Amino acid sequence: MSTSSPNKNWLLAAVCLAALGMPLSFTGPAVVLPAIRDALGGSPVQLNWVTNAFMLSFGATLMAAGALADAYGRKRVFLLGLAVVALSSSLLTLAPGIVAFDLARALQGLGSAAAFAAGTAALAQVFDGAARTRAFSLIGTSFGVGLSCGSILSGWLAESFGWQAVMLSPGAVSLVALCIAAPSMRESRNPDAMGLDMPGTATFTAALSLLTLGVLQAPDSGWGSPWVLCALAGAALMGTAFIAIERRVAHPMLDLSLFRFPRFVGVQLLAAAPAYGFVVLLVLLPIRFIGLEGRSAIEAGTFMFALSGPILIVPTLAASLAHRFSAGVISAVGLLVCAAGLFWLSGCAPGTPLHDIVWPLLLIGAGIGLPWGLMDGLAVSVVPRERAGMASGIFNTVRVAGEGIALALVGAGLTALVTAQLGHAAAASQAAQRVTTGNMSQALALLPGMDRAALLHAYGAAFGTLLCVLAGVTVMTALVVFAFLRGETHAEAGAVALESTAC
Repeated sequence: MSTSSPNKNWLLAAVCLAALGMPLSFTGPAVVLPAIRDALGGSPVQLNWVTNAFMLSFGATLMAAGALADAYGRKRVFLLGLAVVALSSSLLTLAPGIVAFDLARALQGLGSAAAFAAGTAALAQVFDGAARTRAFSLIGTSFGVGLSCGSILSGWLAESFGWQAVMLSPGAVSLVALCIAAPSMRESRNPDAMGLDMPGTATFTAALSLLTLGVLQAPDSGWGSPWVLCALAGAALMGTAFIAIERRVAHPMLDLSLFRFPRFVGVQLLAAAPAYGFVVLLVLLPIRFIGLEGRSAIEAGTFMFALSGPILIVPTLAASLAHRFSAGVISAVGLLVCAAGLFWLSGCAPGTPLHDIVWPLLLIGAGIGLPWGLMDGLAVSVVPRERAGMASGIFNTVRVAGEGIALALVGAGLTALVTAQLGHAAAASQAAQRVTTGNMSQALALLPGMDRAALLHAYGAAFGTLLCVLAGVTVMTALVVFAFLRGETHAEAGAVALESTAC
């Protein structure tokens, strides 16, 4: 397909803007969650869905959105996705309650998945060779800018204009991208596309939804609750059905045969690693800094920039190192550095000043930045070239879906740890749920014999234990990733560096 250079550049600008808006959709609500709670109310479970609804719908529909874009037109799906993000951003500010807010967040995730899948597919049609590598590098850089600066921007918007401005920011970026893409983007589709694998999509989405629902509901109802057990059993049933369907369907959404490649399995483990070593902190730390420690949104944003800022720099270093060392070694070292930062942060009690807490935050961000800069290239380099498209789709789905599941599991784990710290106090479980969503006042109301300092100390001890567990998981992941990827040659690592994006 022939496309003039100006149109190519405008298309690239539109997709980069869409990539910039996606991390704003993720980091912004975490910064203003206490304000959302004050405005709309909601139980701890409903507040957890503020983040999880977006991640779940995004991760569950990413591969389906790519199939729709190939079959019905990449421009059409891209513009529709941007419009849905803009619409849902407006609906968030008009939501009458937390349930409507959560539903709008799920809609926002659907729009983001459509925009991301269709936008990157459209770019792949108009850029080739080194130009394609540079284009996708710019997309990664845009995503990194949004991730790094999102917390500070959200803090400034919240302090200056209120939480509604934070919710509108992804929609505003999407509208600009839509205005750029509509006149400059040409329609393209895959004439051989087989359409959407509906049975696979339905069972995959149901499995993820039921798993997330069960894990989020467990702290409130108990792991032995019939509702929780039914949700987890349903997730297992739907997951089994999904695997059976994908093995039999002629054109599966997920090509399970790719998991026969050991290095491909290692890359999927690597994709999940940032979820519990880095991404969960993007949600948990703003709640701690603002809701519990009482810091301002701008101050919390400064703290978060120390965590996410290295993502702008370190991936470039990783690409340079890949010419001398294998991606397996670089990724394992990065995860070990991240684990060291998590362990260091576990000793930072609530109220630790910025000049003391900034160093472990920088270490975590720098450590995760090393594999972050290589993961996308690895995803397609460890399988035969003709299957690179499917491999990339699986990788991104594992990464995003893993983040949603990790948020649910880590949130439930933190609630359990806080409950254990509170001992046999009456309503300890309910108080722990309020604390982990940043509602200190309601938690204290449930614990009349405990003062703020004691409750903050209990939370700090639980948070420290959680970080130690996450550090241990990250170390184990580093060892397994190294074992799966250690056979890579330096030449292959150099190829990965050329194909990897800055994200």
